[in-house]
Amino acid sequence: MPVSTRTTLRTTGVALRAMLVFTLVLGVGYTLLVTGIGQLAVPWQANGSVVHNAEGETVGSALIGQSFTSTGLSTSTDADGNALPEYFQSRPSAAGDGYDGGASSGSNWGPENPDLISAIQERKTAIAELEDVDPSQVPADAVTASGSGLDPHISPAYALLQVPRVAAARGLDESAVRDLVEAHIQQRDLGYLGEPRVNVVELNLALDEGVVG
Repeated sequence: MPVSTRTTLRTTGVALRAMLVFTLVLGVGYTLLVTGIGQLAVPWQANGSVVHNAEGETVGSALIGQSFTSTGLSTSTDADGNALPEYFQSRPSAAGDGYDGGASSGSNWGPENPDLISAIQERKTAIAELEDVDPSQVPADAVTASGSGLDPHISPAYALLQVPRVAAARGLDESAVRDLVEAHIQQRDLGYLGEPRVNVVELNLALDEGVVG
């Protein structure tokens, strides 16, 4: 057998063995190691931060926004597309038909886009009417979608703006609902990253379970 052929076969054999070893170590071993560490150290986060109600039923994820109905956490509107007053409403979503995990995206409209400006004005007018406030009091996150379209959080300002409506719709004391919102305000990560926020899924679940007052 010519030397060049033997060299080629030897090199090919080394390459195949290396590929097999690295596939086992990095493709299988590393994956199992990281998965194991995640399940032991942070199992709730590693399994999707799934949120359950008092009956143990899955109602969503703390990482993905959604909307809400009077019969469960599923949609923010009634059959006519109107926001239900007894729930805190999420910010708009540009992901598919709204909070579609398979279509995560923002609108990709620039700040001077006429369609975006028109949509913001329409949303601001609608929210001001729903909350019975002046349009100038409507926070920015109430009328704009997040970059992912899946943000489960709203600002404390938007959550507190909705307190009177939610309290009235549920026949609850307004101060008790405000206390519930304040108890669900998550502060900046590590004390300086991001902004204070409220997880709407968890807040509405607390309302449904009567964690008020």
